[in-house]
Amino acid sequence: MTDFSYEVDQDGVAVITWDAKSRSMNVMTREGFVDLEALFDRALGDADVKGIVLTSGKSTFAGGMDLNVLARMRDEAGADPARGIFDGVMKIHAFLRKIETAGRDPKTQKGAKPIAAALPGTALGIGFELPLACHRIFAADNPKAKIGLPEIKVGLFPGAGGTTRLSRKLGAMAAAPWLLEGNLADPARAKAAGLIDEVVPAEDLLGKAKEWVLSASDGDLVKPWDQKGWKMPGGAPYSHAGFMTFVGASAMVNGKTKGVYPAPKALLSAVYEGAMVPFDTALKIEARWFTGILLNPSSTAMIRSLFVNKEALEKGANRPDAPDQTVKKLGVIGAGMMGAGIAHVSALTGIEVVLIDRDQEAADKGKAHSQGLMDKAVGRKKMTEEAREKALSLITPTPDYAALNDCDLVVEAVFEDPKVKEETTRKAEAELPETAIFATNTSTLPITELAKASRSAEDFIGIHFFSPVDRMLLVEIIKGAKTGDRAVAKALDFVRQIRKTPIVVNDSRFFYANRCIFPYINEGVRMLKAGVEPALIENAARLVGMPLGPLQLIDEVAIDLGAKIARATKAAMGDAYPDDDVDEVIFWLEGEGRIGRKAKAGFYAYDEKGKRLGLWDGLGEKYPVAAEQPDLSEVEERLLMSQTLEAVRAFEDGVLLDIREGDVGAILGWGFAPWTGGPFGWLDIIGAEKAVEICDRLTGLYGERFKTPDLLRDLAAAGDSFYGRFGDGRALAAA
Repeated sequence: MTDFSYEVDQDGVAVITWDAKSRSMNVMTREGFVDLEALFDRALGDADVKGIVLTSGKSTFAGGMDLNVLARMRDEAGADPARGIFDGVMKIHAFLRKIETAGRDPKTQKGAKPIAAALPGTALGIGFELPLACHRIFAADNPKAKIGLPEIKVGLFPGAGGTTRLSRKLGAMAAAPWLLEGNLADPARAKAAGLIDEVVPAEDLLGKAKEWVLSASDGDLVKPWDQKGWKMPGGAPYSHAGFMTFVGASAMVNGKTKGVYPAPKALLSAVYEGAMVPFDTALKIEARWFTGILLNPSSTAMIRSLFVNKEALEKGANRPDAPDQTVKKLGVIGAGMMGAGIAHVSALTGIEVVLIDRDQEAADKGKAHSQGLMDKAVGRKKMTEEAREKALSLITPTPDYAALNDCDLVVEAVFEDPKVKEETTRKAEAELPETAIFATNTSTLPITELAKASRSAEDFIGIHFFSPVDRMLLVEIIKGAKTGDRAVAKALDFVRQIRKTPIVVNDSRFFYANRCIFPYINEGVRMLKAGVEPALIENAARLVGMPLGPLQLIDEVAIDLGAKIARATKAAMGDAYPDDDVDEVIFWLEGEGRIGRKAKAGFYAYDEKGKRLGLWDGLGEKYPVAAEQPDLSEVEERLLMSQTLEAVRAFEDGVLLDIREGDVGAILGWGFAPWTGGPFGWLDIIGAEKAVEICDRLTGLYGERFKTPDLLRDLAAAGDSFYGRFGDGRALAAA
C-alpha cells in the first residue's frame, strides 16, 4: 500500500498527500521515493494540471528518511558499495531536481508548473529537503513544529540536496547554524531565518498554497541559482567576504569537533567546492562527500548507536513478553531535585503524579521546581500557558502516603541511605495496591539488597535517572536478583511514556553507567597525582571527544559526593578496594573545602558567580608537574580505555545484557565520545587486535586495571568484532 495519495481539484491543482498509515510520523522509504516520483510524473505530464501542492495527511509533515534506504543501496552494490551509494543518491538528486525544474524549458526558463510545499507541522531531514526543492514553502502557524536538517547530530550531513540548496539560499555563513549544528526552528523563526517562505493559519494552509500555485508567474518558478548571473549570498569562496567566511567556518568546525567528527568537515568541503561550480555539478560534489561519510566507520557507528539502536531500544527491543503496563498514576517519593525532576517530566507527558516529601512545604518546593522549568519554557515560547497549567495540575504535592493508594507505579527518590530507603519502601507499600510496582532511584546501592524491604521482590526494580532529569535522555533500569518480567515491562513502558531512552541491566555495584564513568574519573586523578600536566589531561579528554575532562567532571558532580561514595565502597569491599591512591587526592581536596563547582572551589578556580577561571594553581604545589610528560596519544588511550574495558567487563559479567544498550547508554548517560558510536563501537573501529595491543602495552606501564579482558582477546584471535558477534542483541551467555 502506498504512503501517498493523489487528487486533482476543480481548479486543476494536483494535491499529493503523504500519509504513512503504518507510522505515527511520515518517514521516507525506498518504495516511497518510487511512488512519490510516479505521482509527480503524473501531474507534470497531465496538461489539465496547472500546479502541484505537496502536503501531509498528518499533523506533521515528515520526520526524515529511513536509513535502511541507504543501507540497501550499499548492500546491493556488492563489491563496490561506494558506487551503489553514489548512484542511489544521484537518483534522489535527479528526482528532486525534476521537482525544482518542473518541466521548465531550459532555454526560455518558462513552462514550469508551480509546486508548493504545505507543511502542517514538523519537517526534518528529507522532510525539509523535499520542500527546499519546491518553488515555495508554506508552513502552518504551529509553535510545536520543528523545521530543519538535524543529520549532523547522528554523524551524517544533509545529502539529498539540502546542503547545496540551503547554502545557496542563505549563504554559507547564514546556513552554518542549520547545517553544521543541526539547529531546528519553529515556523515563525524558520521564516525569519529564510528557511521557508510563508507562515499561515493552520486552517488556511492548503488554501493559501493552492492560491499561490494558481497565481505564480514564470519568474516565481526559477530558483536564484538557476538564473543568469547568480552569485553566492555572502560571497563565493574566492571573494574577499567568502574567504573570510570559509576560514572562520573551518576554524569553528575544528574548534567544536576537535577534528574527530568526519561529517562536519565533509559538509563544509561540499559547500566550499560546490559554491564554485554550477548547481548540478555541486549536487554531484555533495553526493561524493555524502558517499564518503556513509562509508566512514565513525559515521557508521554513530548512525547505528544514535539512530538505529536508540530507536530500537525506545520501541522496546528488549521488553519482556508482558501485557501493556502504561502508567496511569505515578507516585514520586522525595521532592528534591531528582524527585521533582521525575515528577516534572512525567506530568509533561500527561501522567498524574503524587509528589511526596516529609512535609507540605518540602513537597510544594518540589512542585515549584517544575513550575520554574515550565515558566522558562513559556518564556521561550516552547510551551503555551495552557499547556503549563494543564501539566502543573497533574502534580499533587503532599506529605500523606495515603495519597499513593491508587498509584500503579512508585519511584522512590530519597537519600542514598539504605535505612532511609528501607523505611520509605515499607511506608509506601503499606498504602499501595497489591498490583503496584515499586522502583527505587539509586545510582550506587544494590537493588537486590534494597528489595529485601519490599513485600514483593518480584515487583521491586531500580530506575536510575541521570541529573538533570529534564535534560538527560538516558534511564538505566536495574533488575534485582528476583525482579519479575512485569516490573521490567512496567519500567520500560514508563520510560517510553516520558520519552526517554532505556537500557536494562542486571544488579551489580554501580550498575553499568557509574561502573564505567568512575574509572575515567579515577584515571584522570591518577595522572594528576603522578605529575601529568592537568591541562594535558583535560585537553586530551576533549580532543578525543569527551564533553568534559575528568577533573572538570568531578567538580561538576561534587568532590564531597565522590568522597562519600569512595568511603562507602571501601567499607563494602574491604581489602579488595583498588582506589586508595585516588582517594588521597579526593580526600585532600575535601579537607581543603574545595568540594567542586557548588563551592566555587575544586580542581578548578571559579569567580564569585561560579564561572570557571581555569585549573587551580594549588594542584601543582601539592602534586608537582613532572619534567617529562607522556605523549598526547597515550593520555587519550588511557582515558578511553579506562571506560571501554569496564564496559567489556560489565558485558562479560552479565551486568550489561546487550552491547547495543552499552553503546547507547555510554553516549547518552555520560557522554562517551559520540564519534565512536560508544565503547563497543570504538573497539570495532580500531579492531580487536589493535585494542589488545594497546591494553597489553598499558598493562605493562600502569598495571592490571588495563588487563585485556578474555572476551576481547578471544575476538582478536578469531578476527571477529563485537557487532559481528553480538550486534543482533545476543548476550554473551547466548553467543
